[in-house]
Amino acid sequence: MSGLGGLNKTTGGIVIAAVQSQLFRVDTPQCLARATDHIVALVRRAKRQYPAVDMVLFPEYAIHGLSMSTDPSIMCSMDGPEVAAFRRACVDEKVWGVFSIMEKNHEGAMPWNVGITINHRGELVNYYRKMHPWVPVEPWYPGNQGVSVFTGPGGVKMSLIICHDGMFPEMAREAAYRGAEVLLRTAGYTSPIRQAWEVTNRANALTNLMYTVSVALAGADSTWRSMGQATFVDPEGTVLERGDGTPDHIVACEVRADEVRRRRREWGVENNLFQLGHRGYVAVRGGAMDCPYSYMTDLTQGRSPTVEYQKDL
Repeated sequence: MSGLGGLNKTTGGIVIAAVQSQLFRVDTPQCLARATDHIVALVRRAKRQYPAVDMVLFPEYAIHGLSMSTDPSIMCSMDGPEVAAFRRACVDEKVWGVFSIMEKNHEGAMPWNVGITINHRGELVNYYRKMHPWVPVEPWYPGNQGVSVFTGPGGVKMSLIICHDGMFPEMAREAAYRGAEVLLRTAGYTSPIRQAWEVTNRANALTNLMYTVSVALAGADSTWRSMGQATFVDPEGTVLERGDGTPDHIVACEVRADEVRRRRREWGVENNLFQLGHRGYVAVRGGAMDCPYSYMTDLTQGRSPTVEYQKDL
């Protein structure tokens, strides 16, 4: 179900608009301010284009571009003008918004790559620090608060992950394990990642019986070209709506949490969330509940199985 691309909303459904916002080159506070104004204008446009929209989702790096600059003059803070502008836009348009900022790290380390969710009253309902900055490029300090799950519009359980996070099936599984029915994924990815983007978005949906809603920047600056490719996938891994590479293109779709809940409650075949902890349920009463995966036990004991492969990074 897509609600004719977000134009309709049925009882129990919510409409999400994923905005393929234009990639900008951002080097100065003036550039940051212009990019922020652009995002605010897109919030207003999304609400005009899709009056039924409940949430507007923006890509990673939407106001910072892909320079990876850690210049303190363009780093944001939660009490700064950029977040204040996002709050006002959500209140004015009576819509939820998901935004990206690069935030000063007051502990003196490298900045955080942060995703924030603001509700229609301008309240912060979710704050997430990117867990897996893209090695060997991104300079952001790795997130230290885990995978977050929050209650979104319509009472839908959601989780936000950022870009490279989605390449780790553990991230999507953790979100689903904690109750997420919709996995939001924002990115600044460029065109070479297009195939991996679709594969992982569809796999994360199917293997966890959840919706995935994903969007990247679009267009080009003086160096990079981002891919756009907003994608809505249902709990069976089927693409409901797909964007292209057009900058500022808005792709909308209805999602229904009851479709997730029904599958998780009633399915036996491919209910992998249940079967992960109940192996061989047919042969073993209640299923085997051990942990047979060495990488999991190694990580919990502080041993990383990857050190033998990448010693020179």
